[in-house]
Amino acid sequence: MQRLDAFMAGANAAYYARHDPFADFTTAPEISQVVGELLGAWAAVTWRAMGAPARVILAEAGPGRGTLMADALRVIRHTAPDFARALRLHLVEASPRLRALAGAKLPEATWHARVEDLPDGPLILLANEFLDALPIRQFIRRGAGWAERFVDGGAFVEVPCAPPAASEQDGEIREICEPARAFAAQLGARLARDGGAALFLDYGPEASAPGDSLQAVRAGRPADPLADPGEADLTAHVDFAAFAAAARAAGAATFGPLPQGMFLVRLGLYQRTDQLARANPARTQSLIGAAQRLAEPGLMGRLFKALALSHPALPAPAGFEA
Repeated sequence: MQRLDAFMAGANAAYYARHDPFADFTTAPEISQVVGELLGAWAAVTWRAMGAPARVILAEAGPGRGTLMADALRVIRHTAPDFARALRLHLVEASPRLRALAGAKLPEATWHARVEDLPDGPLILLANEFLDALPIRQFIRRGAGWAERFVDGGAFVEVPCAPPAASEQDGEIREICEPARAFAAQLGARLARDGGAALFLDYGPEASAPGDSLQAVRAGRPADPLADPGEADLTAHVDFAAFAAAARAAGAATFGPLPQGMFLVRLGLYQRTDQLARANPARTQSLIGAAQRLAEPGLMGRLFKALALSHPALPAPAGFEA
């Protein structure tokens, strides 16, 4: 019998070691090159707001195939060559299989297994669909008490525990992602100390909410998250409110979460898509369709959110201005 977070961590480690996740799902940078281009421009603007330090770490957590960062660097080298000279590229990925995929596109990168292993100094961190894979604990209200969910033989087992939250509703489920809160605290303290900013694109509600958000994708289709561990990608909704609160408590400023569609549109999603369409008329429909998929509220535009952390002396990052 395993606590849910231990089960989830082990299952995902096995999955990413043995499978190509992009055969099961498509992330925003794979949908449109514009995502990486906009985030590259965002990083350049952030670097200038930091005072254009002569050396800065540009990092990505969970780089996947390296698509986002390759698109970002193309824009940076073209539009901000001084930033390109100042940055040192670092990628955070524990899976050797995924390192090989991204390393083919980004041979200049230095690799780390954890964000905590990044060297000291000013930092700009990008992370797309990174937090959702961090393991969660689940608690359920049963009558007058609470139980924590463990996994045994492909089914949940409930073990009585101390209350994780105040609640009067029988059957209510609460989720806690301890690794995300610890990560936010460590990163918030680092940004407050060394300077810089971090940007997260991920999915979940704007405010903490009860409910079971654990889900699995296998062969491109929804699957039972407790069946066949290591054969499906397990994720859960990000608790942006808890993540931001942990970062603020450590000294960082936080911005958002904003709906992803609003954030990308503010950065110029449709303008850049129009430029690409005019240069590639045969791709017009696919380019517009990709932009709509990223921004429309009924698609990815509302469920997915953008959240930024920064040194408290920095202005609001691009896209988060009031």
